[in-house]
Amino acid sequence: MVKWQSLELPALWQVFKYIYLSIMTSSVSAKTMANALRALAMDAVQKAKSGHPGMPMGMADIAVALWKNHLRHNPNNPKWIGRDRFLLSNGHGSMLQYGLLHLSGYDLSLDDLKNFRQLHSKTPGHPEVGVTPGVETSTGPLGQGIANAVGFALAEKMLAAEFNRPGFDVIDNYTYAFLGDGCLMEGISHEVCSLAGVWKLNKLIALYDDNGISIDGKVEYWFADDTRKRFESYGWNVIGPIDGHDAEAVSEAIAQAKKSDKPTLIDCRTIIGFGSPNRQGTSKAHGEALGDEEIAVTRKAIGWEYGPFEIPAEVYEAWDSRAKGDMEEAAWNNLYAKYKEAYPELAAELERRMAGELPADWDDVAFNAILKAVEEEKTVASRKASQMALNELAPHLPELVGGSADLTGSNLTNWNGVQALRADNMLGRHINYGVREFGMGAIMNGIALYGGFIPYGATFLTFSDYEKNAMRMAALMKLRTIFVYTHDSIGLGEDGPTHQPIEHLASLRLIPNMDVWRPADTVETVIAWESAIERKDGPTSLIFSRQNLPFMVREETNADDIAKGAYILEEAPAGKEQTEVVLLATGSEVALAAEVRKILTAENIQARLVSMPSTTVFDRQDEAYKTDVLGNGLPIVAIEAASTGLWWKYVKGNGTVIGLDQFGESAPAKDLFKLYGFTVENIVNTVKTTLNKGK
Repeated sequence: MVKWQSLELPALWQVFKYIYLSIMTSSVSAKTMANALRALAMDAVQKAKSGHPGMPMGMADIAVALWKNHLRHNPNNPKWIGRDRFLLSNGHGSMLQYGLLHLSGYDLSLDDLKNFRQLHSKTPGHPEVGVTPGVETSTGPLGQGIANAVGFALAEKMLAAEFNRPGFDVIDNYTYAFLGDGCLMEGISHEVCSLAGVWKLNKLIALYDDNGISIDGKVEYWFADDTRKRFESYGWNVIGPIDGHDAEAVSEAIAQAKKSDKPTLIDCRTIIGFGSPNRQGTSKAHGEALGDEEIAVTRKAIGWEYGPFEIPAEVYEAWDSRAKGDMEEAAWNNLYAKYKEAYPELAAELERRMAGELPADWDDVAFNAILKAVEEEKTVASRKASQMALNELAPHLPELVGGSADLTGSNLTNWNGVQALRADNMLGRHINYGVREFGMGAIMNGIALYGGFIPYGATFLTFSDYEKNAMRMAALMKLRTIFVYTHDSIGLGEDGPTHQPIEHLASLRLIPNMDVWRPADTVETVIAWESAIERKDGPTSLIFSRQNLPFMVREETNADDIAKGAYILEEAPAGKEQTEVVLLATGSEVALAAEVRKILTAENIQARLVSMPSTTVFDRQDEAYKTDVLGNGLPIVAIEAASTGLWWKYVKGNGTVIGLDQFGESAPAKDLFKLYGFTVENIVNTVKTTLNKGK
């Protein structure tokens, strides 16, 4: 609620402007406003000859209720911190969101709508953050939108607990999510909505498009859950069912939801493709253009007397949210100015965090952490090295928030003195996600999208498969999300092949824009963490061992070279020009390669040892650096206890790869490494054979 007496003249002007425009446009009914959305959805899908008109037509009245009566946003400034967040979990209905953005006054023109689903358009088939102004997250893979929404709501609650002060609720917004039957069928919805209830995210409001139809037809034959009882069991406030085509009823339900101390699900009964005489209520309205004839009769049925992409001026005026948005932002700016005056240090910290900038002393913090690792020379598992790095870095990074999918004691993702996050302690920075890998990943993406935090979460590497699509979405959206994985190879040992990753490293490295680090010791681990934290344009996967890895003694610790993804750890004893073979290894196999090099040196074979903690980062380096590290045409023996496929691009037909292209077994790690050829003897013989072949 805007307090008039507290507003200064610019803000008051925005208030009077909004009141005037509201009076001038009050004659346009909610049904007419909804029909404008229906018409745009029909027309855009028809012009594109593909898309999903059914959901936008069915949820149009719900959209009117939310966007006109409750959603706090400013089309003139889509990134305004004080805005509410709107997420379209059922992202196939993207034309609903595009219609809302266009009509409300965002930088999305009618021509943009006409270019729906076309090359390089601002209106792709599913919403994409960074492409369309006003889109908060990329959706389409069902269930992840509501998962992101949980992350948004959690971030809002954490930031509010940290920065708000009495009389200064500068972080105070709702997160609204539209979702459908498909989102609720996906298992991730259970994972994240259960957590939302536990965390009491009362400013999360989900509006459920309960239309009973999916692509295959009536969902009653495969989705018979009692959804309302399901959400009640999670600890949610549940409203409905209500008539989803009654905008007033929906608006009243949203108002009621705002009063709850729990997250709210509003069950809105709707008819898919509402208004289409021959297709509404059927799967034929879901995922295909209605056709010219059906569109014509639909226009007549809903009383829309305008041509394709034609919106009358009075409807535009009724939808235009710019004046209201300016008013709301002016009020917030007024509040924030007073907050900044009263709490200048807090305001500066909030601004730094929301801008994604690291603390001023970050370089010193990172340098000291590397120096400590060099000086201590500890032989530990890299998962332990990761925790040691967190102990040095995390206390200086209040934005770092992380946890584990019920494996904290194995992943070692907590640090000294960190508090656990709880519903009654939103200042905690360690999150217990429970056994919910996929949900964890998608929630982290939501946290990253909201801003103010750098999230990370951990599990065993083999369980990255559960999390994979969230990782892909993080990479697609270029999010600053950190995925931590331990127990990275057959070194896991007795837990056996179900828990031993084989193909996982390769699959992660194949995700575009995903950085993958597998460090060999404590120094490389600190640098991997530093790289992940500093990276602003994409996610990072950090891969750590269960077993101890020896500290690698370096003649000189060149952190800049290590940060390039690969570097010469040990040069051939006779010098660079005399190098006969390159031993290329990563993670736990670097120490093994070092032992091999000793034997080769004793036999007067000049071997260079290259540690490659990150293939993805190394691949971005210039050709001169790559050649300097790997040599020009030198035989290469690459060693990693995982799939061999991606290593052949470095070998280039001159050398070989020692890896693992089969599942492991349950046995002590030392027995497995011997069984699969990860021994000094086998690798030495392989090098000799490779050199003989070369000769």
